Amino acid sequence: MLIRLGYDIELEISQQMAVVAVLNVHPSRAIDLLEPDEIQISQRVRRDEYFDTFGNKCTRILAQPGALRFSGSTLISDSGRPDEEGWDAPQIAVDRLPHDTLRFLLASRYCEVDRLSTLAWELFANTAPGWPRVQAICQWVKGHITFDYQAAHPSKSALDVYAERRGVCRDFQHLAITLCRAMHIPARYATGYLGDIGVPVVEMPMDFSAWFEVYLGNRWWTLDARHNTPRIGRVLMATGRDAADVAITTSFGVSLLKRFTVVTDEVAEKRSAA
Repeated sequence: MLIRLGYDIELEISQQMAVVAVLNVHPSRAIDLLEPDEIQISQRVRRDEYFDTFGNKCTRILAQPGALRFSGSTLISDSGRPDEEGWDAPQIAVDRLPHDTLRFLLASRYCEVDRLSTLAWELFANTAPGWPRVQAICQWVKGHITFDYQAAHPSKSALDVYAERRGVCRDFQHLAITLCRAMHIPARYATGYLGDIGVPVVEMPMDFSAWFEVYLGNRWWTLDARHNTPRIGRVLMATGRDAADVAITTSFGVSLLKRFTVVTDEVAEKRSAA
């Protein structure tokens, strides 16, 4: 299938400041792009592109006071298959995990592993390790947390989500990530596009979505504690320890969000004439 991806984001910049944007499709999906994946920037500024320590593509600029607009549109080819499931994927002992996965066992800004470890072991110690344990965590989070846009807050952590029992998609993922890490399963935060493809359309403005990945059986698997069902058309943009590592824009100064639009639509494939 073909999916049209796009965004239009406008910030009001208070003074000259550096801004980092993470708006490109993840390098792992670059091979599927059918059009250039270029960030259009309203201000005439120099841009520096680089890959961060998690392998995400980033763009840094020195923004000037006033309106700053990031926009882009591209077309990507997708398999049209739902997220893979790995019921036979085993949990790897910590002493045998690849070195680069170990940081995804530790506490981070929004994932207080140390403060939720006791809860995790009380809830999931008797579950089968590996995929069944991760599924049990996702099922518990989905069953105990209510989705609520009004409960969104940029400083809300996994511990806050557990206490309040409400949140948005990133909050579901932060809590699930924390519980997985407490059970010695490497888990990382993921963000990208996820439209209403193959599911009933939700009459709400489109947004970037959050999910998470776990390392089982020598590979990363995609999970989603909010929906807890395989989805179609997921397009990755970035991964990190939690949402702090994958912010769409980071302004090193005071900025105000003025406009935010995201597009994720399946489009019909053009058929060549016979």
